[in-house]
Amino acid sequence: MSAEQTLKERRIVLPECPAPKGNYVPALVHNGILYLSGQGPLQQNGEFAHGVVGAEITVEQAYQHARLTGLVLLSAARQALGSLDRVERVLSVFGMVNAVAGFGQQPQVINGCSDLFVEVFGEAGRHTRAAVGMGSLPLGISVELTATMAVRG
Repeated sequence: MSAEQTLKERRIVLPECPAPKGNYVPALVHNGILYLSGQGPLQQNGEFAHGVVGAEITVEQAYQHARLTGLVLLSAARQALGSLDRVERVLSVFGMVNAVAGFGQQPQVINGCSDLFVEVFGEAGRHTRAAVGMGSLPLGISVELTATMAVRG
């Protein structure tokens, strides 16, 4: 099943990709590789989800924030490629978690995005990854993620 069919069947709706907050582009294709800029958890109301994991929000809430961020990454990919069916494989995800000092559950948080990519792309959604903690993130968001994907034709 194609990625676009999976989105329809599972009723997964992608948000509008937000405009860049600086001097960069949301996505760039070079030599068959799609590079996606860092994105945050955009909620249905158009606002970003905020919070420090381990103080203001739970790991479970942050997992959902990582899923929301994955949806934004997919939106940026679709905007750049015209269709997610052009994604051959997710290569890598880099996840940052705004967390209290000593927090060690970054992998569980970033699984929100990783699980989404496997849900949408199947085995082609499995990827390499880093999940790290940060003392703060732009706009006070709870998570920020980037991704790299191989592109068909």
